[in-house]
Amino acid sequence: MAHVELSLSEAFVPAPGTPTEQGSGNFGQWSDTVSRAAEPCLLIDAETTVVAISSSGCELLCLGAPEDVIGRPLLEGGLRLVDFTAKPSELTEQETDKIPPLLALHSERLARGLLRVQGAGTDAGTTVDAISTPVLAHGEVAGSLTFFSAV
Repeated sequence: MAHVELSLSEAFVPAPGTPTEQGSGNFGQWSDTVSRAAEPCLLIDAETTVVAISSSGCELLCLGAPEDVIGRPLLEGGLRLVDFTAKPSELTEQETDKIPPLLALHSERLARGLLRVQGAGTDAGTTVDAISTPVLAHGEVAGSLTFFSAV
């Protein structure tokens, strides 16, 4: 069972006059955080392009290095999702639309689910728990942030 510890700290408040465009706004801050995170996590934009992914996220999702994935559409960056049957086969487009990162993006709500990720040359897949939340910019959904853990 996963163990989560929370701590309270002062909220980050930018200095007066700090620009709020994407590079330094909420979305940009999440991008920087995800890129440096030790935890497996992923940030995609509204067009499902990978904006940031942690090294451990790449490892868990069998994607290689972050620079190989960033800037590519999530489902075209090498992510191979398979079903939970004895002989895994790739998910259909209808099924992939329901994975947590995309569901959070389209529903504008939290999404959670299990994914089975298959690396190149492996028969069995790795089961991954994914928790996603929409990320807002200027009051609109600009992308989704997902945290993963192996099950």
